[in-house]
Amino acid sequence: MPQPEAAKAKRWAGVLATAGGVVFFGKPNGGFEAVDERDGKLLWRFETNVRMTASPITFEVRGKQYVAVAAGPNIPCFGL
Repeated sequence: MPQPEAAKAKRWAGVLATAGGVVFFGKPNGGFEAVDERDGKLLWRFETNVRMTASPITFEVRGKQYVAVAAGPNIPCFGL
């Protein structure tokens, strides 16, 4: 999937790939996205309006899986 600008080592966080074939990543313009690993098709997008400050993580609580990411001073968390 094309990115909005060239990668800059200190500005890009890492990616999270799941066993289900979904890849999560933050973009420098503040978008947090999920794409299909096979074709890069956008599955979901959330506008944080701030730069990602860490790579996304996933965790499970009582059988429900979540994904979270540090975005600026916040840590948005989403149920999968």
